[in-house]
Amino acid sequence: MPANRIARLQVIEWVMWQMSGFGPTLGHAHYFLTYNPGKAPFAEQLFTDETRRLYETLETRLTGREHIVDDYSIADISVWPWVSRFARHKIDLNDFPEVKRWYIAIAERPPVQRGYAVPHFAGAIPRP
Repeated sequence: MPANRIARLQVIEWVMWQMSGFGPTLGHAHYFLTYNPGKAPFAEQLFTDETRRLYETLETRLTGREHIVDDYSIADISVWPWVSRFARHKIDLNDFPEVKRWYIAIAERPPVQRGYAVPHFAGAIPRP
């Protein structure tokens, strides 16, 4: 967490965004788009559209900045694992160049690579 009060509040805002919107929506996208396709067309369209909107929000936020807030923070740490499942969301990261740049930069961090294998190795970090 940043020491600067404003940056700290921004980090909290983005963690709340992840917890209240990004994570739950993408979790539903996994369910409808990846694990149960064709069973609920209305839900599939709803979560396709909402997933895309949330990726657009993240794209806008990352434009002109290296991280979600000023420096690498818990905001990046909480959002990145969800983006790492972009294939389950039926998202082409090439459509979101700032998200893709940010995603790759974080994926290259050795602690992230080690953490991705916890609690067990289930495959390499997905690459766009």
